[in-house]
Amino acid sequence: MHVITRFSFIYCLLMYITYKVYQMGRSAPKSLSSLSLGPERKCKCYNGYFINGYVFHTEEYGQGRKAYNSGVCVKGSTSSELEVDYYGRLEEVVELQYHNEQNRVFLFKCYWYDMTDREIRVDLHYGLVEINSKARLRNINDVFVFAKQCQQVYYTYTLSFRKGSIKSGLVVRFKNKTPGSCRGCLG
Repeated sequence: MHVITRFSFIYCLLMYITYKVYQMGRSAPKSLSSLSLGPERKCKCYNGYFINGYVFHTEEYGQGRKAYNSGVCVKGSTSSELEVDYYGRLEEVVELQYHNEQNRVFLFKCYWYDMTDREIRVDLHYGLVEINSKARLRNINDVFVFAKQCQQVYYTYTLSFRKGSIKSGLVVRFKNKTPGSCRGCLG
């Protein structure tokens, strides 16, 4: 039911934009016209992306490199309006083009960790977050996020103090390298 509802919303939005373009005729902005056509069928994939002062690399591309740049954090909220930080690893960088050179959207496909109370521990004094690196978020329909929503984090894996957990990941946040919203594709 969730997927059908989401698809219905997207379809209705696309139909609404198409209707507005039809109403405006030739006076419709090109950007709106290209959105009404939906994204092109082809997309481009990259090994990395530079945005918000962070250099992100896919996990596969980052294997064996000195710097770990595939840790992702996205601020979110739950249905109960609680703010939750979602943590994951970058698997793919995807560029969608909307029939117009100016209308491009960059998405990150991520492996998301389970952020339920039993899989996460927060040290309020130091602001450290410990996650269970073996627990993947279940029942997830949205593996993609907008690249501009992401902050970079680093995971350091240690033995956990929790019973039954072999490894846990300690989340380390750091400030971006360059302020501003610079963007660019890497290979």
